[in-house]
Amino acid sequence: MKRLDPFLLSLIAAIALASFLPCRGQMEHILQHVVTILITFMFFFQGAKLERHAIVDSVKDWKLQGSVLLCTFALFPLLGIGLHLLFRAVFPDALFGEDLWSGILFLCCLPSTVQSSIALTSIAKGNVPAAICAATVSNIAGIALTPLLTGLVLGHVGAGHSPLESILDVSKELLLPFALGQILQKWVGPIVRRHKILISFTDRGSIIVVVYTAFSSAVVEGIWHRVSGAHLLQVALLDSLMLALVLVLSHLMGDGLEQTTENKIALQFCGSKKSLASGVPMASVIFPAASVGIIVLPLMIYHQIQLFTCTLLARRYGRRVLATSDQGTATSPQRRTATP
Repeated sequence: MKRLDPFLLSLIAAIALASFLPCRGQMEHILQHVVTILITFMFFFQGAKLERHAIVDSVKDWKLQGSVLLCTFALFPLLGIGLHLLFRAVFPDALFGEDLWSGILFLCCLPSTVQSSIALTSIAKGNVPAAICAATVSNIAGIALTPLLTGLVLGHVGAGHSPLESILDVSKELLLPFALGQILQKWVGPIVRRHKILISFTDRGSIIVVVYTAFSSAVVEGIWHRVSGAHLLQVALLDSLMLALVLVLSHLMGDGLEQTTENKIALQFCGSKKSLASGVPMASVIFPAASVGIIVLPLMIYHQIQLFTCTLLARRYGRRVLATSDQGTATSPQRRTATP
C-alpha cells in the first residue's frame, strides 16, 4: 500500500495546527500578506522555469492536447454539476451542505497537475513528451479558465461569484508574476533550474502556509462544527466516484479518437488529475478568506486519492507493457528458427 507522502503529511500537520492554534487578529492579517507574497513568487518561479519551446511544442498534437483540455475543463465541470443535481434530488438531506459542494465544484474547474501527470505517464510507459505538453497547457489555460468556470459553475449553486472579477483577480496575482518570470527567463531561468530542490521547497512551503492561514480563518468561523467525519467520508467517496468516471471516459475517448496506447495513457493521467499546487492559491484569490479552508477540503482529499489510485493503475500499465515486450522477445527466436 502506498504510504502518505511527506507533503501530504505536512498539509495534515498545518490543518491540525490551525485547528488547535489558529492565527487571529493582527497575526492573521500579517500572514495573509505573507501568503500573497509567497504565491507571487511561486508563480514567478513557475514562469521563469517553463521554457518557451515547451509552450510551442504543446500545440502540435492538437487532437491529444484538445482531449486533455476537454476532460479537464468540460468533462469534470459537467460531471460535478450532474452529480450535484442527482444527489440533491435523490438524497436531499443525506449528504453535506452547499459549502462542501462548492469545494467539489471548484475542484472540477481546476487544471491538471504537472509533476504527477508526467511521473505517472512515465511509470505507465506512455507518451511522456505529450504529457509534459498537456500538463503545461492545462496549467497555463487554467489561469484564465478556472476562475471563469468557477464563476459559471458555482453560479449554478447560487454562490454569486463574478467570473470576470475572478479572472481579473487571478490574472493580477498569478498571471502577471508568471508573465514576468517568462520575460526574465533568460536571466532567472538558469538559476531556478539549477536550484530545483530549493524551488520545490518554496512551492510546497507556500501551499502549506496558505493552507494554515485558510484553515485558521475557517476554524475561527467554526468549520469543525459544520464538517463531521461522516461528511469527510462522503466527500472521499464522491471524489473517488468522479475519478473513476473520468478514468473510464477518458479511456473511451482515446479509443474513439483512435489514439495509440501511449497517447491514451497520457490522456488518462493528464485528463484525470487536479492540481493542488494551483488550486490552493487560486482558492485564496477567488474566495473570501473565511471560506477557503472548507473549499479546499475536497481538493486535498482528491489529491491523495488520485495519487494512490493512479499509481496502482500506472504500475499495472507498466507491467503489461513490459510483459508484452518480454513475450515478443521470447517468441522472436522461435520465429527465426522456423524460417527456412
